[in-house]
Amino acid sequence: MDFFDLIDKRRSIRAYQARAVERNKIDAIVNAARLAPSAGGLQAYDIVIVDDAELKRSLADAALAQDFVAAAPVILAFCADAGRNESKYGKRGAALYCIQDATIAAAYAQLAAASLGLGSCWIGAFDEAAVARVLRAPPGIRPVALIAIGHGAELPERPPRRPISDIARHGHF
Repeated sequence: MDFFDLIDKRRSIRAYQARAVERNKIDAIVNAARLAPSAGGLQAYDIVIVDDAELKRSLADAALAQDFVAAAPVILAFCADAGRNESKYGKRGAALYCIQDATIAAAYAQLAAASLGLGSCWIGAFDEAAVARVLRAPPGIRPVALIAIGHGAELPERPPRRPISDIARHGHF
């Protein structure tokens, strides 16, 4: 599929078939995330692959009781590592660049999942401290996005999007 068709057809999927995602597909998705650009090439993030039912249930609870999180075959938790960027970029690296690194990697993971015929959903609504506890994240590691992945059991319509003229400007506001 052409890249622009892939972007056009990708949807947030919240219902999944009750079948496992093939390990080679998860590996390919994680590798695509690994290839994403990052500040200074430091890749200031970690990806936790969660496929254990009990951990997924705990993540769903931490994600403000979004039950579809527990039903997804796999959750990829993208966590920013402030320390990896701070040594090179100081406070801005610790506060921003690591977040950008993690979110760019997560976006690549979503596109990779779509290219493999899988559904995914970005989950940003969660109790950060609770997710960190579930993942046993060490100090300095901050969960910033959860990506649910599985074989989709729905195909929602595209939500309305703002016209390009509303979001893109030349030179200034």
